[in-house]
Amino acid sequence: MSNNRELLGFIPRDNVISFSLVTMLFLIWGIPNNMNDVLITQFMKSFELTRFQAGLIQSAFYMGYFLFAIPSALVIKRYSYKVGLCLGLLFFAAGCFLFWPAAIVGKYEYFLFALFVIASGLTFLETGANMFIVEMGSSASAERRLNFSQAFNPIGAVLGVLLGTLFIFSGIEHDASKIEAMKITGQYEIYLQEETMRVVMPYLVLGGCAVIWCAILMFLKFPHTRDEFDDSEHKTTFKDLLQYPHFYKGVISQFFYCGAQTCTWSFFITYVQDFTGQPEKVAGYFLTGTLVAFGVGRFSATYLMKFISPSKLMGIYGFINILLVGIGILMPGIIGVWAIFFTSFFMSLMYPTNFALSIRELGRNAKFAGSIMVMAIVGGAIFPPLMGYIAEKSTSMAVAMVVPLIGYAYITYYALYGSKLKQELIAQ
Repeated sequence: MSNNRELLGFIPRDNVISFSLVTMLFLIWGIPNNMNDVLITQFMKSFELTRFQAGLIQSAFYMGYFLFAIPSALVIKRYSYKVGLCLGLLFFAAGCFLFWPAAIVGKYEYFLFALFVIASGLTFLETGANMFIVEMGSSASAERRLNFSQAFNPIGAVLGVLLGTLFIFSGIEHDASKIEAMKITGQYEIYLQEETMRVVMPYLVLGGCAVIWCAILMFLKFPHTRDEFDDSEHKTTFKDLLQYPHFYKGVISQFFYCGAQTCTWSFFITYVQDFTGQPEKVAGYFLTGTLVAFGVGRFSATYLMKFISPSKLMGIYGFINILLVGIGILMPGIIGVWAIFFTSFFMSLMYPTNFALSIRELGRNAKFAGSIMVMAIVGGAIFPPLMGYIAEKSTSMAVAMVVPLIGYAYITYYALYGSKLKQELIAQ
């Protein structure tokens, strides 16, 4: 598809409606992704969890991505993008509705299962939507197109944290002496149950919205994409993909990115409270603010890529984040809070740019490769408990920020060196 048939140079003119409706999915899945950051703080209170135990929220969530990435790609390949996306929305809705019985029973493990089901559905959405946006237009504008669509994800992220802060956080935080007094009078268990029940209504509303959007997509006619014109009988293997260093190095980069992003947002509220003493709602608004910065970063990166190559821009942003996280480690307090705050702006382009750079020139292998890229989200399952463990052992959330620091170091390497194509691919 040539640029003269692309709106703004990257949006297919003939398929603006389908492009827009699929792009809205990026906003939709951003809401539950980042409500997890509120759930971590809320469940630390209502279930009296350690920081390591709270980190398991992200582990349960992102294991859904890891386990369902390849099955989702197989469903999409066997049937269609539409079937995959609709199935994802239904799984997402089912997981949201499971929050009600989980709250009634009052078991933390049941919530982890509900989050796993939600993430399983979001895997279908991410695998399908990312590949659909990349493949529905020219390959030359793929990075810009995906960055633009992904720019709506932080809008959902902001909504998720804001909804969580307003409707999940009660603002009631008791000190140790008050808790002991409540235990004596038998009021403490009632208080914990009330705090647990606060998570139900937002998720029921989310589930209803997912069902409605599924109904809309069912009546949408999806256009043909570039990858659908390749040989449908071709079967990609892991061995095929190992021929492309820019791909497997990109998977590692995505793994580190997802870990760094999830760690930063999961424990940002805790970082703010530990080093500034702000109450949970104020800390929640700080998290909302950093997600706004993330959204601004996505839109601005789409524009800057007109003048700076995506890989170079990601390398510059990665290096800046190394410096900012270093400040957060060495200077905990209000300066450290603002340093970590602004890492969201500079991490904003990393997921879509990593994704698009990694699947360049893969041809018939691109769809399977895209599912592997989604599997790399498992970094978000592995690193948060590790970060929580380091915070507990060091008694400092600032020291634990070394986890995202390592992630940004590898991302910077990949952007500047690891993402380069082999010479034979450049010649094609």
